[in-house]
Amino acid sequence: MNTNCPLCTSDGGELIWKNHELRVILANEPELPGFCRVIWNEHVAEMSDLSLDQRGRLLHIVFLIEKIMREVMQPDKVNLAALGNMVPHLHWHIIPRFKEDVFFPGSAWSEKQRESNAAHLQKQSVKVPVMVKRIQDVLGHV
Repeated sequence: MNTNCPLCTSDGGELIWKNHELRVILANEPELPGFCRVIWNEHVAEMSDLSLDQRGRLLHIVFLIEKIMREVMQPDKVNLAALGNMVPHLHWHIIPRFKEDVFFPGSAWSEKQRESNAAHLQKQSVKVPVMVKRIQDVLGHV
């Protein structure tokens, strides 16, 4: 544990599911409803810090989240990213992207391309609890 690391000292968002190796959180990104992160519990910075088996288990969860997200949220695209430049604690971003979102077609960290679309955000926000429940149901059997 690194006491200077926000992902060591907190869940990093709304905790959806956790086991002894990793956790899934719902990020608090109002313009990107459904944005999730899969966070390795132990403080490591890179995928290569993990064993091959650990990497496989982590990516298995990332891909399960992506699949569930696609089924429930029905995005135009899903972005997967493992940057760690600001927080060097291994975590993956799984981001549902829509042509109506304020950043599209840029990344979730780009400058806004348009004004926020309240109807779009409302439509997607109501799907988030369904996605969370589905993630919990599926990961409860992993």
